[in-house]
Amino acid sequence: QVQLVESGGGLVQAGGSLTLSCEVSEIIYSFNAMGWYRQVRGNERELIATITTKHETSYQDSEKGRFTISRDDTKKMVYLEMTDLKVEDTAVYYCNTRGGFYDWGQGTRVTVSS
Repeated sequence: QVQLVESGGGLVQAGGSLTLSCEVSEIIYSFNAMGWYRQVRGNERELIATITTKHETSYQDSEKGRFTISRDDTKKMVYLEMTDLKVEDTAVYYCNTRGGFYDWGQGTRVTVSS
């Protein structure tokens, strides 16, 4: 079964931290670079962090130093640790392959209050 299931979102004050999790089916996980995407209401979904099968990571400039993407090869999970959260990080977060090739999960909503 091909699936992506995100969790871990919630309400947090500005400056706080959250860690998002994504359960990835093996057929997707084993052969793909994975990414976290963010969709702010009314905007396009954007790729904000990626991690290869070799655990090489990359980030959008606005997330560098604040967000950390990681993956657990045993559990087939991808994580996004978010620190120093800002109001503008409020969005629905999704995981998918770096190219967004598979059907999107339901996402997990992050709300950052001032």
